[in-house]
Amino acid sequence: MSRKVSTTAVLNRAKKTLTVESEAIAACAGRLSEDFVAWVERISASPGRLIVAGIGKSADIGRKLVATFNSTGQPSAFLHAADALHGDLGLVQEGDIVLCISKSGNSPEIKVLIPLLRSLGTPIIALTGNQDGYLAGTADFVLDATVDQEACPHNLAPTASTASQLALGDALAMCLMDTRGFTAADFAASHPGGALGKRLYTRVIDLLDPERRPAVAPEAPLAEVILSMSAGRFGATVVVDAEEKVLGIVTDGDLRRGFERGWGSDTKASNLMSPAPRTIAPDALAVEAFQRMESASITSLVVVDESQKYAGIVHLHDILREGIF
Repeated sequence: MSRKVSTTAVLNRAKKTLTVESEAIAACAGRLSEDFVAWVERISASPGRLIVAGIGKSADIGRKLVATFNSTGQPSAFLHAADALHGDLGLVQEGDIVLCISKSGNSPEIKVLIPLLRSLGTPIIALTGNQDGYLAGTADFVLDATVDQEACPHNLAPTASTASQLALGDALAMCLMDTRGFTAADFAASHPGGALGKRLYTRVIDLLDPERRPAVAPEAPLAEVILSMSAGRFGATVVVDAEEKVLGIVTDGDLRRGFERGWGSDTKASNLMSPAPRTIAPDALAVEAFQRMESASITSLVVVDESQKYAGIVHLHDILREGIF
């Protein structure tokens, strides 16, 4: 049954948790040495995978790290320490390196697993909070995740220790990412689905509708400008020359300002347009188009190819409709 706790007490506990965990992670950073660099290079050069092993809460951290490694270019697989003793040890192949995670380094399953890995000649990296434990004493390299205290008020629930394990694993993943020269394009190839994939893959040209390409000549009369804007349904039309190079844009706002000045039906597009509209290339990412619109507080960009010829209009609604954000 829950008990009544004051607002102040809740906020203090939350802040204390974050402080304890952040300090534990900072301490991990201070313990990194050049040996870490050597193992980053060794893992990167290895023909095999990085097998992440663990049990209990460390296993949960391990599964997350495997997902991170795989998505950032480091082939990886998870091995539950207990299941390894019942047939799953076959997952470990020649050329693999094992990253074994354990707070104490003394779990019975770990003590049985390590000699089996040794018999296979598999290099072992320990990610542990106990430098005097069995795991640290038998590993080829140790990532020190020692914490002074857990964020748990009883110093029992793994909190600072698991945060440190996760942070060190992430640090290893990011260093391997750099070493491998893993690019944003590589990342996109690993994340083709969902909003993230669309942000990394979708380009402006993918959003262009060839049937909605409103354009008028500089000498087009007001009526033609209005019809072009209405047909395009962008609230704008682009003014182009005979070679279809962009001269300007006429928006709803330009029309309103023209009417306020008393311009009539004989007004030409060249009189109404705003010159040098904001443009973007067809092969630019849609997310870049969104960012440009957001920074300029506008809702559309004129798309021009490398020869500055008019290709269409990309609208904010097109990006949102695609589910990129």
